[in-house]
Amino acid sequence: MSTVSRLAQALPACVPETLYTFRESPLLLRQQQQESNARSYPRRIPLALKRARGIHVEDVEGRQFIDCLAGAGTLALGHNHPVVVEAIQRVLADELPLHTLDLTTPVKDQFVQDLFAVLPESLRRDAKIQFCGPTGTDAVEAALKLVRTATGRSTVLAFQGGYHGMTQGALSLMGSLGPKKALGALLGSGVQFMPYPYDYRCPFGLGGEAGVRANLHYLENLLLDPEAGVQLPAAVILEVVQGEGGVIPADIEWLRGVRRITEKAGVALIVDEIQSGFARTGRMFAFEHAGIVPDVVTLSKAIGGSLPLAVVVYRDWLDTWAPGAHAGTFRGNQMAMAAGSAVIDYLVEHRLDEHAHAMGQRLRGHLQHLQRDYPQLGDIRGRGLMLGVELVDPQGARDALGHPLASPELAPKVQRECLRRGLILELGGRHGAVVRFLPPLIISAEQIDEVAERFARAVQAAVASD
Repeated sequence: MSTVSRLAQALPACVPETLYTFRESPLLLRQQQQESNARSYPRRIPLALKRARGIHVEDVEGRQFIDCLAGAGTLALGHNHPVVVEAIQRVLADELPLHTLDLTTPVKDQFVQDLFAVLPESLRRDAKIQFCGPTGTDAVEAALKLVRTATGRSTVLAFQGGYHGMTQGALSLMGSLGPKKALGALLGSGVQFMPYPYDYRCPFGLGGEAGVRANLHYLENLLLDPEAGVQLPAAVILEVVQGEGGVIPADIEWLRGVRRITEKAGVALIVDEIQSGFARTGRMFAFEHAGIVPDVVTLSKAIGGSLPLAVVVYRDWLDTWAPGAHAGTFRGNQMAMAAGSAVIDYLVEHRLDEHAHAMGQRLRGHLQHLQRDYPQLGDIRGRGLMLGVELVDPQGARDALGHPLASPELAPKVQRECLRRGLILELGGRHGAVVRFLPPLIISAEQIDEVAERFARAVQAAVASD
């Protein structure tokens, strides 16, 4: 019996399969005519949305979709959650100032206390916070200024496959070459790239513990060998789970090793939690899986409860920059801070970190069952509700570890078939061959099962047409 059939039998509550067809509505046509050629999501997800609640969105044609993109992880509690709506309405009803630059308010003070309360105690006791412009990339820019000012050093070590934003400084840290090609020399300079512990495609051709050991030895040699040819950097920046890079979770022992090596070398460790933070991976912050404490943490997306907000949290020893060293007009978004406090309270009260872990395990189990029938699902990975499936060509060539190569042709077919079945998913990773699952953290077990069923049918249809 096929996995699709087993899923269908196991899910009697799921509605019969519905297939949507798509045409270019007037809204989509005007968007195509008037918006920049740089627009991205509408090319793969051609929807004009009018209503949303929880994990569901509805387009102008009245079609409903399960949203497993969730604003690229921004919507921790899904669309229009009551506690978020109430927090925003309270700010408006009380006539609180909506825009305060970096002047403090009771709302801002409460947000800082709520955020600090969920930090690990060893970071909280000497933490400082910088409010940035309203996007994660600005938090990364601020972090770069911070560590360079404090250390007097200018270079930064980043990792292959990394994604830290699209401004010029943050872009210099990006592993993907595509967005850089048209720009020539970047404004950001002094970035040295290191191999990331991508177990399925180990950059050393080793995999497993041997690959992790080689990776750490290489990093330690680079930082401590006086003949390494690389100046001691101001910082090392990494994602605990690479999101855009293909949902690649770093090995836990590797993370501990990086923290040990950077401390020994006197190099600041920046952890980018912009997508992985706030219970997404099964812990409040992804770095907590390894029990490490970074020197700098960049935060955005879910922190604003669906509204724009970004901050940098860092250890006191780095707080050497001058007044005005980093500024931004829209760093005082009071509605975002109120919504952010509401989200943090809800995450803690309802233990959504534990729920995300359990739901992630449930979804992973479905995907692994599907993998038995479809070897096109080459690797299933991630943590919590940040999961990815690397699609491969099982009949094609193999890499150094014997794994089939990625299938950039199959992945968009699967994405389209998912959309036809009312399931919104995004692609990422090398060659765009990784299907990414980022549902709201409030998703129920029954809804996880429905996501798995729709995905299974989509894979079946895509493979049959391949």
